[in-house]
Amino acid sequence: MTVASRPSGQKTRCLLLSLLLLSAWKVGSGQVHYSVSEEAKHGTFVGRIAQDLGLELEELVPRLFRVASKDRRELLEVNLQNGILFVNSRIDREELCGRSAMCSIHLEVIVDKPLQVFHVEVEVKDINDNPPVFPATQKNLFISESRAPDSHFPLEGASDADVGDNAVLYYRLSPSEYFSLDVPTTDEQVKPLGLVLKKSLDREVASKLLLVLKAMDRGKPELTGTVELRITVLDVNDNAPVFDKTVYRVRLLENASNGTLIIRLNASDLDEGSNSKILYYFATDVSPNIESSFCIDSVSGEIKVRGKVDFEEVKLYKIQVEAVDKGNPPMFGHCTVLIDVLDVNDNAPELVVTSLSLPVQEDAPLGTVIALITVSDRDSGTNGQVTCFLTAHTPFKLVSTFKNYYSLVLENALDRESVSVYQLVVTARDAGLSSLSATASVSVEVADVNDNAPAFAQPEYTVFMKENNPPGSHIFTVSARDADAQENALVSYSLVERRVGERALSSYVSVHAESGKVYALQSLDHEELELLQFQVSARDAGVPPLGSNVTLHVFVLDENDNAPALLPSGSGSTGGAVSELVPRTVGAGHVVAKVRAVDADSGYNAWLSYEIQPAAGGARSPFRVGLYTGEVSTTRTLEEADATRQRLLVLVKDHGEPPLEATATVLVSLVESGQTLKTSSRVSSGVVGTETALVDVNVYLIIAICAVSSLFVLTLLLYTALRCSAPPQEGACGPGKPELVCSSAVGSWSSYSQQRQQKVYSEEGPKTDLMAFSPSVPPSSCSANNGDQEESCRNLISSIVSNYLT
Repeated sequence: MTVASRPSGQKTRCLLLSLLLLSAWKVGSGQVHYSVSEEAKHGTFVGRIAQDLGLELEELVPRLFRVASKDRRELLEVNLQNGILFVNSRIDREELCGRSAMCSIHLEVIVDKPLQVFHVEVEVKDINDNPPVFPATQKNLFISESRAPDSHFPLEGASDADVGDNAVLYYRLSPSEYFSLDVPTTDEQVKPLGLVLKKSLDREVASKLLLVLKAMDRGKPELTGTVELRITVLDVNDNAPVFDKTVYRVRLLENASNGTLIIRLNASDLDEGSNSKILYYFATDVSPNIESSFCIDSVSGEIKVRGKVDFEEVKLYKIQVEAVDKGNPPMFGHCTVLIDVLDVNDNAPELVVTSLSLPVQEDAPLGTVIALITVSDRDSGTNGQVTCFLTAHTPFKLVSTFKNYYSLVLENALDRESVSVYQLVVTARDAGLSSLSATASVSVEVADVNDNAPAFAQPEYTVFMKENNPPGSHIFTVSARDADAQENALVSYSLVERRVGERALSSYVSVHAESGKVYALQSLDHEELELLQFQVSARDAGVPPLGSNVTLHVFVLDENDNAPALLPSGSGSTGGAVSELVPRTVGAGHVVAKVRAVDADSGYNAWLSYEIQPAAGGARSPFRVGLYTGEVSTTRTLEEADATRQRLLVLVKDHGEPPLEATATVLVSLVESGQTLKTSSRVSSGVVGTETALVDVNVYLIIAICAVSSLFVLTLLLYTALRCSAPPQEGACGPGKPELVCSSAVGSWSSYSQQRQQKVYSEEGPKTDLMAFSPSVPPSSCSANNGDQEESCRNLISSIVSNYLT
């Protein structure tokens, strides 16, 4: 037994230990043999060493069972629990034993009490884990093309670190028409491995050859190693320059800047020396367009951009290039360069409106084609793919009818009165990466159809006009607006004929067909016609024509054109004179006669007042007349000095401007009481009774007249306030209400009252006439469509109330 070397400081101890072990060695010690494959994994079972050595498992620990190895590496280990020897770390046979045919690991197993030493040998079996290896991965060979066939070129073989069949090699050469492999058949390999030339080389055909030599072992699995054989064939100068390709095809973006490299040409000359140096030129017959756009470097063969390159002008350039060597005489090579110009999105779409169907009728059916639009883009591919769209919120749409053709189609109904002209913007946008767009404006005019009737500002108007107007006077102007256009908006006016009493309306008024002015054809008389109500029709010139009507209320205002008319006062009256017998005994206040008169006018114009004209000479008359009753009565007791016959002139006046008057004569005869007692009694009785009755009736009538007038004023106030408080519509005080206007012939406001003549009768017949009247209104300006209508209405109300109260 040999002991592994240790440091010098431990030699003494090791020697003593060895002597002790030798002294305790038992005669029955033996050797155990195991085997394990290299590269076995950790924990791989090797053998049951405790059992094979005849040791009990229980005594392994107490007897200090341990394993020692000569190389001090713990490649193998024993499990003290079960006594199994196992692989502890990686075992590499080539590292342990190199190329030795046999490789083993020697172990010493030592136990104490008593001391025993066992020798264990573990054989490491080889596996094919090493491929064949050549001295280099590449070998260069230089062979002249003049070498004869069957020439031999030696090669160095491969080596394999394994042993046995794993290290037995055989070789294989890649297929070649020029070379074959010469492999030795004996193990000694006296004759080296080499290449054999099968046929003559031609450098112009194959100047360089690449062969692969493969070495393979016979292990399982089989492993291989390779070496590249690079063979260079030495040349004889006998060839012209040759380009890599006869046709080069490259792509170039349009609009490339000057100096942009397109391609670097490469021509080769199989010769050597100056005969292989090459210069590059464009062919002599190249077009001027190519020379203006491109240039070539004669030394490097680089073709670059020199001018403008536009895809839309030229999409493909075909250039002939020559390669010339420096031999004498020079030799030429040729190639063709095809330059495909790639499109760049540098052209915006173009829009063309090819046809228009304008204007468009506003009642055109949906789907009507308005215009045809053509779009185009000089670019190609996605750069030339164009889509069109319209501005939003229009009653039109674009319909694609064919590639790059669109129809402008009516999508929603039109209304010229809302929009008469549409300014459409058609936008075309391409699909390029940086998209470009173009726009075109299309003006679509909507043609009018007669779908709107003329419309008046309000359904009816109220017009006030003074009577006695001159024939042909302008009453009012009606105006209707038609939302249509041209002939469809040309409005003409006419009367809606009807009967006014026994006569036709057209005998009273007329309307101008174009201006809408209403004229009075004759002088109107308030006493005959207080209200003239009629309709004016407005018709447009469309086909078919449309129309509407408006109602006019023309109130004829009274003027003071009738003087008071005297009425008969009884049996004693003749014409305008009244004869009465009055006893001298009557006292003051005795009614002796009554003057009766009527006025055909109305209102203030019919309000009569009475007064006695002073007698000639300034004598004071014993009689007076009631201001508004017309009753002639005594002012004092009659005296003897009073003349027997009294002639009284009673002046009857109205309140018009200017006032009109009439004169009544009252003849009073003074008699004695005895002479005319019977007659006087009868007359006095009748007069007193009549006088009392007339006084009572007049009081009640005045009260009734005042009440009716007050009610009328209040009604007018309420009516006007309601009209003025409503929202104004086109200058009217209230929607749908009659408008208070003035005739141009009158020129000022005038009160209008519905007058009713109240006739009072007594036993002797009509005694007096009382008028229900409305106070006259001061003049004030007004207009049918005046913006100050509300203020005018308020002024009118205030004026009416103030005049009435006075």
